[in-house]
Amino acid sequence: MPTIINVHEAKTHLSKLLKRAHEGEEIILAKDGKPYARLLPLEDMQPRVPGLIDGWIDDSFFESLPEDELNAWDQ
Repeated sequence: MPTIINVHEAKTHLSKLLKRAHEGEEIILAKDGKPYARLLPLEDMQPRVPGLIDGWIDDSFFESLPEDELNAWDQ
């Protein structure tokens, strides 16, 4: 069951709440007693690998459009 914390208290204890969320606890932030947002731990993010989609787009993607199609955009 998630813990519900009002925004005012969350501002006062943000570092502690972030630590709890990082450890896996779900924390609901409430505004005027109503659920407003939630703090959750981030899933392990893998570093981005450049060039992963290399070869998915062929050179025709960058060719100019035919004249009749270009003219259709001007209408």
